[in-house]
Amino acid sequence: MILPVKMKDFTYDVVVQKNSLDIIEEYLDLNRKVLILTDDGIPYEYIDKVYKKCFKPYVYTILQGEASKSFINFEKILDFLIKNEFSRTDCVIAVGGGVVGDLAGFVSSVYMRGIPFYNIPTTLLSQVDSSIGGKTAIDKLGIKNIIGAFYPPHKVIIDPTVLKTLDKRQLYSGLAESIKMGLTCDKTLFNLIKDSTNLLEDIETIIIKSLQVKKDVVELDPNELGLRRVLNFGHTIGHGIESHSGALLHGECVGIGMTYMCSDNVKKELLTVLNKYDLPTQYIANKEELYKYICLDKKRNNNKLVIVSVNKIGEFEFKEIFIEEILNYF
Repeated sequence: MILPVKMKDFTYDVVVQKNSLDIIEEYLDLNRKVLILTDDGIPYEYIDKVYKKCFKPYVYTILQGEASKSFINFEKILDFLIKNEFSRTDCVIAVGGGVVGDLAGFVSSVYMRGIPFYNIPTTLLSQVDSSIGGKTAIDKLGIKNIIGAFYPPHKVIIDPTVLKTLDKRQLYSGLAESIKMGLTCDKTLFNLIKDSTNLLEDIETIIIKSLQVKKDVVELDPNELGLRRVLNFGHTIGHGIESHSGALLHGECVGIGMTYMCSDNVKKELLTVLNKYDLPTQYIANKEELYKYICLDKKRNNNKLVIVSVNKIGEFEFKEIFIEEILNYF
């Protein structure tokens, strides 16, 4: 399936196809210099498949984990591009999860004021969420995604078969973002996840339905000025938990964050699904410490935040609150 994402000034395709990694040259222009950016946790077979299809490939590998979304790596990758004389017509391909995709996209956005960028997400989290929408970023002073740019990929290739090498914790963490899409915008998607008896058999449908939700949202609000804020459901408190804990995965934190922002009836359904997929449902911390991280949320507007709440599955509402009011939700 090909999902075209139509932005105001730019359109790109998201290809969802099993074993598409084996025929990558049919979708991407690889007859040029190609920087393959990946991390040391990505199976070599995936990198090798892309490498062998390229006319002049280069591989740059970062350490796995959120800490790699740093200015140090950002600068080193730019140095690598300069030293290897990459031109504006050459390209960068991200092969990995959200960290790799965010870093590759941000590098691509500034090198020579922008070079082509392709995204091949290999985790469920990146496939259903961060691979489309154009958000690129790095972290600074412990704050996630505080420095970045909107820079859409030129194409996204999603091969659901790569998820077979993903451990269950990472798989379920990614599923939390699909749960978010279902709770806010698509009751059918939520019920599919809730009732699934074989997740990997249903995963392609879950990916497509999740992408359809995000595609519809980002097309209407590419720069997160209004509707796109719905994608932040669970993230306001979730990002605070993620920064504070340093150990929980992104999806795990979002899952916990969602429990604070829904009605009692929805929360009951949500907890059932989180428990089914071994996702944590609570986080023990001093709320004043957590509040400090929430105050650094880049989505705040002076002393106010727009929060997303779900009172009925498949529907959502926005509410603007003073930032200190978030303490009432803990």
